[in-house]
Amino acid sequence: MQTVEDDDGARYLLLKRSSDASLVRDPETGEERYVENGELSAVGESPLETAASEVDEPTRRLLRAVHDDRTLGLLLFLDAGGPRSVRELLSFDTLCESDFHGTVTELRAAGLLEEREVAGERGYGTTELAAEALSSLRGPGGE
Repeated sequence: MQTVEDDDGARYLLLKRSSDASLVRDPETGEERYVENGELSAVGESPLETAASEVDEPTRRLLRAVHDDRTLGLLLFLDAGGPRSVRELLSFDTLCESDFHGTVTELRAAGLLEEREVAGERGYGTTELAAEALSSLRGPGGE
């Protein structure tokens, strides 16, 4: 398998090449079709990275940033209940302050959490990107 690009810049996974045309798959739609070889050029991107583009970017970013159930739970809790103060968040779990701040820092760097003021205190809430990703994980009607 190889990543290829057509003349318009669209990327595909090369599945099979013959002398005249190649069978390609659109990683976003899964559609397979034949394209003339002259319209395709090889791209240096890993075919596995190209295949991952089938999943929307917000969800891929969430998958890269969330390493355990506790972190996922923090995002789900904040997304469903709105921003919370640091003091309130620390009281919910046995997570030590240092680990909590490390987790929050990673989630902020990924663009999934943002600092908010809650009842005059520093707190955190989910970003629109996180809300979109969590919505796709919850599925239809999931809250």
